[in-house]
Amino acid sequence: MNSTVRKRFIGLLLVFSVCILTTTTPFQNFATFPSEVRLFTGQHKDLMLSIPVQAQASLDRPDVVQVNGAAGPSFNVSLNKPIHLQTAQSGQAELKLKLFGKIPFKTVKVNVVPDLKVIPGGQTIGVKVKSAGILVVGHHLVAADKDRKVSPGEDANIKLGDLITRIDGVPLNDVSKVAALVEEAGKKNRPLELTILRDGQEIKTKLTPAYDTKDKAWRLGLYIRDSAAGVGTLTFYAPDQGAFGALGHVITDMDTQTPIVVGKGEIVQSNVTSISKSQDGEPGEKRAHFLKETKVLGEIERNTPFGIFGKMKANPEHSLFKKPIPVAFAEEVKEGPAQILTVVEGQQVERYNIEIVHVTRQTTPATKGLVIRITDPRLLEKTGGIVQGMSGSPIIQNGKLIGAVTHVFVNDPKSGYGCFIEWMLQDAGIMIKNSGNAKDKAS
Repeated sequence: MNSTVRKRFIGLLLVFSVCILTTTTPFQNFATFPSEVRLFTGQHKDLMLSIPVQAQASLDRPDVVQVNGAAGPSFNVSLNKPIHLQTAQSGQAELKLKLFGKIPFKTVKVNVVPDLKVIPGGQTIGVKVKSAGILVVGHHLVAADKDRKVSPGEDANIKLGDLITRIDGVPLNDVSKVAALVEEAGKKNRPLELTILRDGQEIKTKLTPAYDTKDKAWRLGLYIRDSAAGVGTLTFYAPDQGAFGALGHVITDMDTQTPIVVGKGEIVQSNVTSISKSQDGEPGEKRAHFLKETKVLGEIERNTPFGIFGKMKANPEHSLFKKPIPVAFAEEVKEGPAQILTVVEGQQVERYNIEIVHVTRQTTPATKGLVIRITDPRLLEKTGGIVQGMSGSPIIQNGKLIGAVTHVFVNDPKSGYGCFIEWMLQDAGIMIKNSGNAKDKAS
């Protein structure tokens, strides 16, 4: 065998060996072995390497987490057996593994956060939101005279989606207050000074009202709105914090598609009267009405990409759960069976089977973390899949609240997206911001 043939043979042998090695259980366990683990206090977790060697372990904070029941900061472990982590209190600990007591092998950061449990929702709710200003949703022409039409709003470079927060220094969140200010300025032939919030930036401009000879009134040349209403689903109630989360997605103005900046708002009980079933290419919807005799369930404080959040004093009626259940970190969610809680008739919350068909590993908050598919024949018969108004329906897997339904696939309404409950809990202000979970990057 000449040297060239020998080199090729050795090369092929190495490639073959690597291929065989990467398919072995120890290699696969090592490749997926985490560099960081997040746990709630009282929670435990097993880490598995399946490597038939001994290692020396050192732990800088045995008061935060114990490993295999060892009380001291240094001990021996068998890497062929599960490494059992048991949390004791919140804090951060670092576990270091060394082969033969000398060769650095693996370092795992363990972040233990205070235990958190919430009550899953599923109730259909009515949502009433008052914006923190006057929202511009369109321009219109004012008949200034017989042959001339003008739009003062366009002339002042006011854009759709702008939020007018003040006129002449007067704070505004009620459309009914605008007419008097416009009429006063028009009669005095002076411009109004508008304070506008646009893309998070506050700007000021001046607008001179025009007299509409047809309607006999002074006009801004703008279509404006100060409120919005709709139907959605309650995701959770956190009794210890007196907080709630719902919808799983941001509320936007129907004309401008811009997120509504909440001035104040409330959620109320809602009764589902009928369902328009989803079909391929045409998502259905829940038809519901607000109950006039009901009390307010909660006060809305924030409108974020992950839903609406605010204060709630008690667990709403018709809940399937009377006591809180654990929540899951994003990295705990697995592909496979799960359930959603939602209402399809009246106010009765029911549990329906779904399949989580894809989990996106996210290091930062993003709305499309899960792809779900409705598998429950009862729900498919009643709704055809996911319908509008189902957004916010809590998703439960292995006894934990893991996420919420957010969107339907228009061309396949049996399927849709969900978000991780972790991101909703962060926006609700009841879970600390992610300090860097899962080493996997978003895909």
